Amino acid sequence: MKNNQFDFAVIGAGVSGAWIAYELSKYTAKTCLIEKENDVAMGATKANSAIIHAGYDPVPGTLMAKLNIRGNELVRKLCKKMDIPFRQIGSLVIALTEEDEAKIRELYERGLQNGVDGLRILNKTETLSLEPNLSPEVRGALFAETAGVCSSFEMSCAPAEVAENNGVELIRNFKVENIRINGEYTVLVSSSGQTVSARTVINAAGVHADEIAKLFGDDSFIITPRKGEYSILDNNCGDLVHHVIFQPPVKFGKGILVSQTVDGNIIVGPTAENIDDKENKATTFEGQLTAFEGARRSVPSVSERDVITSFTGIRPIGGKGDFIIGFSDFNNRLFNVAGIESPGLTAGPAIGEYVVEKIAESGFEFVAKENFDNNRKVIRFKDLSDDEKNKIIAQNPLYGRVICRCETVTEGEIADSVTRGAGARDMDGVKRRVRAGMGRCQGGFCGPRVMEIIARELDIPMSEVTKFGGASRMTEKEMI
Repeated sequence: MKNNQFDFAVIGAGVSGAWIAYELSKYTAKTCLIEKENDVAMGATKANSAIIHAGYDPVPGTLMAKLNIRGNELVRKLCKKMDIPFRQIGSLVIALTEEDEAKIRELYERGLQNGVDGLRILNKTETLSLEPNLSPEVRGALFAETAGVCSSFEMSCAPAEVAENNGVELIRNFKVENIRINGEYTVLVSSSGQTVSARTVINAAGVHADEIAKLFGDDSFIITPRKGEYSILDNNCGDLVHHVIFQPPVKFGKGILVSQTVDGNIIVGPTAENIDDKENKATTFEGQLTAFEGARRSVPSVSERDVITSFTGIRPIGGKGDFIIGFSDFNNRLFNVAGIESPGLTAGPAIGEYVVEKIAESGFEFVAKENFDNNRKVIRFKDLSDDEKNKIIAQNPLYGRVICRCETVTEGEIADSVTRGAGARDMDGVKRRVRAGMGRCQGGFCGPRVMEIIARELDIPMSEVTKFGGASRMTEKEMI
């Protein structure tokens, strides 16, 4: 650790924590971003629908509504500047019954109150002309043109990278288990005995935010983990739908969707089940059955036979009907950013803005940096033209060596994913950043070469390369 005394310590490097750190990195205040795992975005941010919501669903007047609308605006601007994969494909909330038609009219009116641009109610013919593979029972839809899909991982990784490049210290593998007071500083104590001191602690710990709050004597909210199962279909199914396809919202969320991903696959899910175990990310036969049965109500031809991978995400439900953002009433050293459920991914950049605004209102004097730089460029080799590829290879021959054939990922991209700000430290970290190992063979061919590159760039033995940090070593002894 460069310096263990900070003005601000942000706990949790998910989408909220990363964008808060990004906003704080614009100022001279000393800030650290603390993450209990070996990488950023390892909680709810990593495993979700990756949808950028238009903003017609949140109740007007709530923080959810305000920050969804502002977040959608910022996402469309910042994704381009920070090279975050994003496609504004629009969304459809389809009506299959007369009751559904009433619901989408209600969502339309709510969207207008919230200030959503580009909302339209479509009839059956208009809906099926946009999406011919929808159920023939469809009666119409609510169309939202500002909705889109993104890389949910890079929605955290990119702001964390920019924050680190602008002076924020990213501290990994630091699980906060206790605190103590030392004058004006709160000392955060990790499970391994490490310490970090900060004047203000920003609690963006996702499903564990209530546990962090309780360390400060704040028991004003309880986080309920809500489990959702998803499946990703083979990219040969990419033309099944071209928009985000929702059904009308249900009690436990926005329901089961069918959508293109930012990479052109199809995603199906999520289910919604409140559970007790915050770490239970197991997929189940029953969960997958529920997801596909629900998805086939929208798109009858969706098939489990096309699944290439399945996963489970855990959403942090705060129980307040709104985001919980503000200084704790129990301890003014603590600023809670909790219960960030959907549309939390969309709201991320706006949450960062809002937190800094509220801290400034409390009397903290922020001084802007003169040299803040939020430009970010990532080379994605397979998306380049032939001329662009030749130029990149001439500059760095590593881009001329394809390591992952399924996804056409080069050695240059893998090396860069390790060495750049907030870079990968393990196999899964590389996979999330550049998709090496994410194709049909799931790393069966490229895995050993990726291990070699990680070991070389981090200057460690291959025996220390892990799958996801901790004790998850890829080999028991050094490979020869």
